[in-house]
Amino acid sequence: MKTIGVDLGGSHVLATLIEDDGTISDRSERDVVDHGFDAAVATIAAVIDDVLGRTKEKFVSAIGLGSPGNIDLETGTIIYSPNFGWRDAPLGERLRERFTQPVLIANDARCATLGEHTYGTGRNKPNFVLLTLGTGIGGGIVAEGKLLIGSGAGAGEIGHHQVRGGDGFYCNCGKIGCFEAQASGTGLIRHALAVGASFPRSELVSGKPGKLSSKAIRRAAEAGDPHALAAWTRYVEDLSRGLANVIAFVNPEVIALGGGVASAGAFMLDAVRPRVDELTTMVRRGRTQIVTAALGNDAGAIGAATMARRGGLLAQEPQES
Repeated sequence: MKTIGVDLGGSHVLATLIEDDGTISDRSERDVVDHGFDAAVATIAAVIDDVLGRTKEKFVSAIGLGSPGNIDLETGTIIYSPNFGWRDAPLGERLRERFTQPVLIANDARCATLGEHTYGTGRNKPNFVLLTLGTGIGGGIVAEGKLLIGSGAGAGEIGHHQVRGGDGFYCNCGKIGCFEAQASGTGLIRHALAVGASFPRSELVSGKPGKLSSKAIRRAAEAGDPHALAAWTRYVEDLSRGLANVIAFVNPEVIALGGGVASAGAFMLDAVRPRVDELTTMVRRGRTQIVTAALGNDAGAIGAATMARRGGLLAQEPQES
């Protein structure tokens, strides 16, 4: 049976038709222009309708949706989503009124982790961590073959442990020096701005710091730009600190890096791996593989479909190795 997997983001929503082997056979994507609850529900329903309209509905067993925020896994209620400003939003209830298939909802980062663990770089790895390095840092933890959920479905918020509590950047969560604040794409931009005064002739900013992007900084660093390299060095240090902490917390076999900054590939990995080894103390160095994620931007939708096919995150079984 086919399953629909939906990945809801702050700026767009993607619906996919997922085959039993995890491959995508159809997709529909729309911009999320209005973050109001009713408008967002209408946009989500529209992309699902697009996909359902091109397949026989009786062959679709369930609909899974990954959404930002803390979610009641039994009801699909969005308890709180800072991305949308929602509190106690009955997303599951509204979509179940609209569609005949079972609708299951979970956190988008945890769905992406499930997708990458089932069909990507974490396949057959009982202890696995996914980190997505985008505007923020999302991800999740798989321990002994099972995705960690937590007592309030909040396990896996790796982005909010502190790596520079005394001298770091302010995080949107209210703390100082969170991993997300220091090592996300936004963190890379902040590092570039922080060292900018030392490079008064830098062409990286060109008088328009508001248009600076993490992609531009990374590409400039690869090209040898001194300003970008200084920012990149600081960024790699903070990323390495966070990764070494993850290794100390959960001792995974593999940490997969996804998201926009991770597209740097070998340029990032060649810098991060030796520094993480230096910072790793309580387990054997080099035991954890640090790699780039395989599923890219499709991980969330594939994981949401996988979650729905299994009957939700609360019904998951450990993956056989």
